[in-house]
Amino acid sequence: MDRRSFIASCLTASLLGASSLMALTSNVSAQETDAQNPVPETPAAHENGAAEPFSFEQLTEAMRAKAGEAFTAPEADLPEAIAELTYDQHRAIRFRPDHALWQGEAPFELQAFHMGWLFKEPVRLYSVEEGAAKPIIFTGRDFEYRAPLDPSRFEDIVMTGEAGFRLHYPLNSPDVMDELVSFLGASYFRALGRDTLYGLSARGLAINTATANGEEFPRFTDFYIERPNRRSKELTVYAALDSESVTGAYRFVITPGRSTAMDVTARIFVRKDIERIGIAPMTSMFLFAENNDSAFDDYRGQVHDSDGLKIIRGNGDELWRSLNNPSDLATSFFAEETPRAFGLFQRDRDFGDYQDAGAHYEKRPSLLVEPVGDWGRGAVNLVEIPTKLEVNDNIVAFWVPEKQAKAGEQLEYAYRLTWGAIEEPSDKFARVVALRTGEGGVSGVENKDGLRKFVVDFEGQILRNLSPDSNIEAIVNVNGGEIVHSTVSRIETNGMWRLVIDLKPGGDKPVEMNAHLKLDDQRLSEIWSYQWRKTDDARS
Repeated sequence: MDRRSFIASCLTASLLGASSLMALTSNVSAQETDAQNPVPETPAAHENGAAEPFSFEQLTEAMRAKAGEAFTAPEADLPEAIAELTYDQHRAIRFRPDHALWQGEAPFELQAFHMGWLFKEPVRLYSVEEGAAKPIIFTGRDFEYRAPLDPSRFEDIVMTGEAGFRLHYPLNSPDVMDELVSFLGASYFRALGRDTLYGLSARGLAINTATANGEEFPRFTDFYIERPNRRSKELTVYAALDSESVTGAYRFVITPGRSTAMDVTARIFVRKDIERIGIAPMTSMFLFAENNDSAFDDYRGQVHDSDGLKIIRGNGDELWRSLNNPSDLATSFFAEETPRAFGLFQRDRDFGDYQDAGAHYEKRPSLLVEPVGDWGRGAVNLVEIPTKLEVNDNIVAFWVPEKQAKAGEQLEYAYRLTWGAIEEPSDKFARVVALRTGEGGVSGVENKDGLRKFVVDFEGQILRNLSPDSNIEAIVNVNGGEIVHSTVSRIETNGMWRLVIDLKPGGDKPVEMNAHLKLDDQRLSEIWSYQWRKTDDARS
């Protein structure tokens, strides 16, 4: 894992603590359990200690009861050797692959993340089999301590918990155990589809993101993982969520594949009123692309984990919001009623678009949320945060219910997360494949009116057989500015259709735009949407 991915995914781990759920497992501490059931020197199964009855319903009832109690932040009680770890020291610690849980027994393997550095509050892991949960215990013998660390300082360490865990699976090749899913930091987690590399993250819950009250980061405190067998094609993870404002019981049914699916059930118990609750949140990075590359002196053509927000509305219409790295914090709400899907996508899949042989942004996965059941009225909230560095995840998207979450309420949401290089059919709607911006007006002529030009390219099967003289019309709407000129034409070189807009800003407030292509009464394209500010093109 590179530095940008590592920091971006786990920087919030130490921002908010939470107490550990032990109601469904033995009250014996990890140290006492390990003393009673010593872990052998050879890499044997780490499922250790007394088993306790477990089910999702029991977890739900435990977290419901916990919501009626005052929140207590966890106390970090780490051995000195772990508590003092710096970033460089922590990244020198590696889990020993030959110590992976379930190795050789199932197509899934489990490895732990070591505590220390930002990860001072432990999470606890349990293996679930036949309705009973048993603690999973790790010690210093399960990790390799590389230079600059002194391995002798860690020989006798017994873990009080882990920073998180990851699951491995032969995703790309039958004889290679690829990392498939990672749960690490607060309620953050990530997954991969075939032939992709880690990029954006999901979260269990978002609370008060981009509000004046400041964001709260709920935390997964305990994970219960169903023990797989040799024939397992999916794996189920249960998690307890805790924070000052909520508790929660979560279930993730994970099915690997070309696109990896997670069927999520989230049962949330509200401790106190929440200004803005975010369901199915996701976090990504957008530094620059063709629409704002003039603000960055960089040899690469683009730098982003995602380049757009996709929404499939209840009536079947599709919207594509091109992402931006704005000069000021930008928050957008897309009002919907029971949307079919929404997500952050990475559409540019050619290495040449990025020219980054290290990060390989062309391999970053897209993430689609598909609600199950009636989610009612609400909005997809997009937050775009200014950044000058690609180590910062500056894009957040989630569902905000119309009704504010109040203390004492119980909320339940079911949805499917799909991770991977998700294919988007273009036979129904043409897709936005590029957005470029620049000084408006006619080339070679002074732009006295301060016009801004927006060039949107559409591509799709539905457009390919249309002749250049087809009566294609662009329906363009602008709020906060004036359209001075717009045209639609076919690019003969590649068969795309290009929309060009010359816009005159109405002032310093953000300009909201949307447009789509139509032929007679038939809509040909998804709806393109964008927010632009007068200062965005001058960022440095």
